[in-house]
Amino acid sequence: MSHSAVSQQAATAVSVSVGNERSLRRSVFKHNNSISFNTKSSWSSSLALNQKTTTTIRDARRYTSTTTLCMSVQQASSSKVSVSPIELEDPSDPPLNLYKPKDSYTAKIVSVERVVGPKAPGETCHIVIDHDGNLPYWEGQSYGVIPPGENPKKPGAPHNVRLYSIASTRYGDFFDGKTASLCVRRAVYYDPETGKEDPSKNGVCSNFLCDSKPGDNIQITGPSGKVMLLPENDPNATHIMIATGTGVAPYRGYLRRLFMEDVPNYGFKGLAWLFLGVANTDSLLYDDEFSKYLKDHPDNFRFDKALSREEKNKKGGKMYVQDKIEEYSDEIFKLLDNGAHIYFCGLKGMMPGIQDTLKRVAEERGESWDAKLSQLRKNKQWHVEVY
Repeated sequence: MSHSAVSQQAATAVSVSVGNERSLRRSVFKHNNSISFNTKSSWSSSLALNQKTTTTIRDARRYTSTTTLCMSVQQASSSKVSVSPIELEDPSDPPLNLYKPKDSYTAKIVSVERVVGPKAPGETCHIVIDHDGNLPYWEGQSYGVIPPGENPKKPGAPHNVRLYSIASTRYGDFFDGKTASLCVRRAVYYDPETGKEDPSKNGVCSNFLCDSKPGDNIQITGPSGKVMLLPENDPNATHIMIATGTGVAPYRGYLRRLFMEDVPNYGFKGLAWLFLGVANTDSLLYDDEFSKYLKDHPDNFRFDKALSREEKNKKGGKMYVQDKIEEYSDEIFKLLDNGAHIYFCGLKGMMPGIQDTLKRVAEERGESWDAKLSQLRKNKQWHVEVY
């Protein structure tokens, strides 16, 4: 299935990274060294350290009811969770394209868990993948997945790569640097005339992932992407995160790093503000985690939801994420004026409504939105990844 087909069917494969690419400077939080993990060989030789301490725990946890297990670790206590190997903090640059389509990495499925309620439209799954430490990544990056079978448009050739935003920190859901998690909505096609499902047009990769079983092999490429990397040079920064549906994936990684993990030499004292738009309460993703951050870090985390099928905006229409943005527009604009970073992730159809809202608010404030957007991009405050 092509990237255009993915966007039409509302799957989670990221097709385009839109926004300003940048090199990420690690300073206050990081060790000052120049290790780079941009090749497989440099990664392997640099991180063959300090892994014995996690082996027993990791092996005991593999291929069990893993997602519930790893989430409950932090829910039992407000204390942060220790992570390893700390060498994952050392590189000065993010790992990029360690494995390519013609030389993909064979990882294994650890677990597949449905993470939406019965009244949610469609099915969304949290999928944990075991890469055994061989496919490191940073928060905000993506993995490529090559589904099994051959490309119908190129008989004999494999399927094209589908990109998925990673929904975990570099340490994974077990905090040992061995796994990555994806948040995937099953793409199902319904014939507009009959209203019936047409399996021949369903999303190849999303259905493969949601149907996977623990122990299944999965071909991975990447990691890729710089535009959604979390800037960490300022511990007092403000991060405004806007998502629709599975676009919340990278923000789960951000927030676990900011609030859940005990990373040495890392201390976030700023504000993380998440806006999440979904259809209804049953469609909320990772709500227990986010709600706990609200309870434990009320001065550093805000969480606003837009439930389009359950709430009305001020005009009496459906409540979309752009309506929530408008509700807090004065505050958001002031934060942006003071250097806040703003992130957008989700279906590309979310952006026109959001842009229109921001433009209208800017004009009401006597500002030119085009000039403001240009300045935000120039300052590397504007981060967009839509599919």
